[in-house]
Amino acid sequence: MTESRHALIIANDRYVDQGLKKLRAPAQDAAALAGVLEDPQIGEFKVQVVHNARADEMRRNIQRFFKDRRRDDTLLLHFSCHGLKSESGELYFAAGDTEPQLLDATAISSQFVRGCMSRTMAGRTVLFLDCCYGGAFSRGVSARAGGDVNVLESFQTEKEPGGQGWAVITASDSMEYAFEGPELAENSAPRPSVFTHAVVEGLKSGEADRDGDGEVRLMELYDFVYERVREENPNQTPKRTVEMRGDPWLAHSRRGRLKIVAVPSPPALREAMNSSEVIKRQNTVLLWLKKRLQNPELPIAEGARQHLEEVAHNDVPEVADLASDALSEIHLAPSPDHLDFGLLPKGAPARKKSVTMQGPPLARHCVAQPTQSWLQVDPTQSGFEVHVDTAAEGHLSGDIVLKGVADEALIHVEAVVGPRIEPAPLAGPTDQESEPRPSGPRTDTTIIQPPSPPPSIPEPPSTPPPGSVPGRKEPRTSRRALVLAGTALVLAGTAATTAIVAIKAAVSAVIERSKQGVHGSVEDNIHHHGVLASLTVCLITGALALVVGAFAQHDLRRRQERYTTQAAGATQALTSIAKGLAIPALVLAVLADIAYVVGSRYW
Repeated sequence: MTESRHALIIANDRYVDQGLKKLRAPAQDAAALAGVLEDPQIGEFKVQVVHNARADEMRRNIQRFFKDRRRDDTLLLHFSCHGLKSESGELYFAAGDTEPQLLDATAISSQFVRGCMSRTMAGRTVLFLDCCYGGAFSRGVSARAGGDVNVLESFQTEKEPGGQGWAVITASDSMEYAFEGPELAENSAPRPSVFTHAVVEGLKSGEADRDGDGEVRLMELYDFVYERVREENPNQTPKRTVEMRGDPWLAHSRRGRLKIVAVPSPPALREAMNSSEVIKRQNTVLLWLKKRLQNPELPIAEGARQHLEEVAHNDVPEVADLASDALSEIHLAPSPDHLDFGLLPKGAPARKKSVTMQGPPLARHCVAQPTQSWLQVDPTQSGFEVHVDTAAEGHLSGDIVLKGVADEALIHVEAVVGPRIEPAPLAGPTDQESEPRPSGPRTDTTIIQPPSPPPSIPEPPSTPPPGSVPGRKEPRTSRRALVLAGTALVLAGTAATTAIVAIKAAVSAVIERSKQGVHGSVEDNIHHHGVLASLTVCLITGALALVVGAFAQHDLRRRQERYTTQAAGATQALTSIAKGLAIPALVLAVLADIAYVVGSRYW
C-alpha cells in the first residue's frame, strides 16, 4: 500500500458581515501554498482549495476531507481566515456568511474540526492556522483568559490520537481585535499575515531543510517559520502542539537530491530475478524492469531503478551490464548544457534562454539550483527557463546544478555585462568635426527655424580644413572598429568557455571509461559527452575572434581621423582582451585534437 497525501486549503477574504470586512487583508498566499504543495517536485499533495465558502459548505468539505482515509495517508488542513472566540471561550473559524453574534449557526467550531481529526483513519494529520483572532463579546463582557485565544488548548484531547497522531501549528495565539455588539471595538488593529508566506518560502526554496537530508520535516518547517515570523513581526509568536509519533516529511527539499517513495517490483519480477537461469534474468531486465523504468508513474519507475541498481551491483557481469545500460538511459541530460548570453548592456531587461530535459520521465524529474545570485531559474513543462540579471557589470560565469533521484548534472552559464551605450544624436555635427555648417534650413527637435534671408553681400568661401578634399563632406565619427572589437570579445569568450567545457567533458569521459572495465571504450565516451563538438566550436570561434579583432585594428589604423580618443582606447582594450582569451583557447583545442588523433590508435 503506497502513501497518499492530501491537502485542503480554506481561504476566506470576503465576508458578508461589515465588521469582518474591515479586519484583514485578502489571503493572497493561499494560491501560492497550493502551488507548492501540489508540485510533484516538492509536496506531492493532491490539493483542494475552498475559497470564500459559506459555513455549511465549509463543514461538508472538512468532514469529507477526513472521511474514508487510510493508515498510510498524510493530511494537511490549512485555514486562512478569521478566528473568533465566543463569550464562553470556544474558538470558531469564520466563513463567508459568519455573523459574530451567531457563531454556532454561521461559523465552524474548533470542536467540529477536532472531532473530524479524531475520527479519521489517516495516519498523520497536520493543521495550519493562519488566523487573526478576535472576540465576539457583548458590550461589557470581558474576554475569558484575557488577551489570549488559547488556540492549542482547543485541540487537546484525552483520547490518544489514531495512527501516528496529529500536529497543530498556529500563526498566533493572541487577540488582535474585539467586537462590542455588532461593532468593532476601538483600537482594533490586526497585523498583516506573514505566516503562510513563510511556509511557502520554506517549502519552495528548501531553506527549511535544516539537516540537508533532502526532505523538509514538520519540526524543521516550524522552526523556520517561527524564526521568519519573529523577524518580520516581533510581536507575533507562532505556537505548536504535537501529538504525533515521529517527524513526518512534508516536502522534498530543493537543496538536496530528490527522493521518491518507490513502488517495489512485483513478487513475480523478484522471483524471476532470483532464478538460477542467467538467460531468464537477462530477459527480465530487458523486458520488464527496463519497461517499468520508463513508466510515467514516478514511484513505479523509481522502484525499477532501485531494483536495477541492486542487480548492477550484485549479479553476474552478463546481467549486471544490461542493468547498467538500462540505468544509463535515466541520467540527467539537459539540452543545451551550456548557455552563452553574449554581450549584454548593464541594466538591460533580464534575458532568458530555455533548457529542455531529455529522456524518460524519471530523467526529467529534477530540481535546479543556481550557484550565483545573478542566475534565476523558472521551471517549465519541458525543462527550465534561465534568466540573467544584468545589474552587475563584468564577465559573469556560473553554474546551475541539476539534482535528480539518481545523479546530478551541470548547466554552465556565461555572460558579459558591459556599460550601456547611449545612442548617438540623430543630427548636428560634433565638436570634433570640422565640417562647415550648411547654409540651408536647420531642423531641431523642439523648434523649427525658417530659412535665413540671403545676404546682400556674398560671403567669401570658407577655407576647408587641412587634409580634406574640396567639394566633399567630411565623415562623422565612426564606431565600426569598436563594434568589431566587441564582437571579437564575444567570440573569444565563447571559445574560452567551450574549451573549458571540452576539458571537463573529456575528464568525465575518462572517469566513466575507468568505471566500465574491459568492456568500455574511451572513444565512445568522448563522442557521448560531446568533446569533439565542443573542440570544433572552440576552434571556429577562436579563429573568428582573431580575424575580427584584426579587422578592427586595421580599420582603426587606416581611418584614425574618424575615431575619438575614447573610441580608439576602448577598441584597443577589447581586442587585447579578445586575443588574450582566444589564443590560449586555440592552443588547448589544438593540443586536445592532437591527443585525440594520436591516442585513437590505441583505444
